Amino acid sequence: MNHYEKVKQTLREKPKVWLITGVAGFIGSNLLEALLKLDQKVIGIDGFLTGHHRNLDEVRSLVSPSQWANFTFHEGDIRDLEACRKAANGVDVVLHQAALGSVPRSIENPIATNEHNLTGFLNVIVAARDAKVKRFVFATSSSVYGDHPALPKIEDQIGNPLSPYAVTKQVNEKYASVFSRVYGMECIGLRYFNVFGPRQDPDGPYAAVMPKWFAGLISGEEIFINGDGETSRDFCFVENVVQANLLAGCTENPEAVSQVYNIAYGGRTTLNELFDLIRSIVSQSHPEAGAKKPVYKDFRPGDIRHSLANIDKAKSLLEYAPQYSVKDGMEKAAEWYLNYT
Repeated sequence: MNHYEKVKQTLREKPKVWLITGVAGFIGSNLLEALLKLDQKVIGIDGFLTGHHRNLDEVRSLVSPSQWANFTFHEGDIRDLEACRKAANGVDVVLHQAALGSVPRSIENPIATNEHNLTGFLNVIVAARDAKVKRFVFATSSSVYGDHPALPKIEDQIGNPLSPYAVTKQVNEKYASVFSRVYGMECIGLRYFNVFGPRQDPDGPYAAVMPKWFAGLISGEEIFINGDGETSRDFCFVENVVQANLLAGCTENPEAVSQVYNIAYGGRTTLNELFDLIRSIVSQSHPEAGAKKPVYKDFRPGDIRHSLANIDKAKSLLEYAPQYSVKDGMEKAAEWYLNYT
């Protein structure tokens, strides 16, 4: 039995009370599903700005009635401090996922990004502090590395941010560090690298690449790639991210708290390679997609050229061991992508 399996077994024997912000979103709903299947008590808050009722409905269909009864949902906005206080009451661990994502959206509307990602973050962490929550785990982003040229990315080497979104994530990390020092909170930041998987939204102008390309190939629409396609990312299947959150929420290693960690698979895939992989999967059920070629556009402002995570710190201190490569995760997620679209 590996460390992650031991953690899950301990949770089954000694359940905790968890708060998930952004619970109706992509990552939040995957965390909800995992925790309910472990018979945990979960409180969730979401204002449905980017989350969806359908994600909660899907989770409900995947757990037992008794497990679903362990979930308490608050419809609320993290910009509302009182809503955050109400949700944090009686909680052992906060998994803060709520944010207004997307680099281009933040460039288009920096004020909205600031309100959700900074004011909202501060409300949640203050509510957690006042409720005497033991552990505060929060989602940060590989965007904090900005213009730092080194690869792979190492946690203590960050550059200048390239977007308002990246600024908010850097400030989140600084706030968490201060709250650890000043208030003695156990804060752990998880820097996500290009997460993908079931319940990732293919709709709208800020849709993530993978679900958007699945949908486009199925419907016969043009597939656009920003730049020459040789931009690379460290794509991380959502179940790896779920593992990291549970390990961070449960670690008993004193050296592991008040830290930030890269959460990724630790491999690099170009957009051209990703397109080829998705096209090969889709063409199995939609043969006409096999001849589809992408259309290349200008590079997108605020984007970094290459991203690759060094995950040694998470492996060492959290005993993080990602189980799914891009190919493994894509094959596991393909059924959902194909059915959703």
